[in-house]
Amino acid sequence: AEGDTILTKERPGCLSLWRAAEWQQREDAGVSLIRQKIQTGRLEQRWDEVQRLGRLLSTRSRTVRLANRSRLVVPEGFREFLEVPPEGEVMVIGAVVCLEIWNPRYWLEHLRQEMPTFGTLFKQLSD
Repeated sequence: AEGDTILTKERPGCLSLWRAAEWQQREDAGVSLIRQKIQTGRLEQRWDEVQRLGRLLSTRSRTVRLANRSRLVVPEGFREFLEVPPEGEVMVIGAVVCLEIWNPRYWLEHLRQEMPTFGTLFKQLSD
């Protein structure tokens, strides 16, 4: 429905928020490719990984609707993954293709790890 968005679990302390149509298109394309590989026997020796992916895929995302003034109620299971108490503060970060919602502690940890590689990454992607 119009106004629906998809909330996904990305990494501990981080959720992402996608436009529903964009997310569905990305997920459908990936699932279609995996189905083709299954049908052609290319994943026959990797059933454990296929099952693991299925479990993660079935619990990774949920359709949510933004409330008044673009507020988001983070559903149960996702709030625990984010590790932020109800009414707790979060960081909202633009990530080009989606918005990310971070537990501030995890965001700072992520920045400490990633910021030293910023210059190299920027150069690689802009060359």
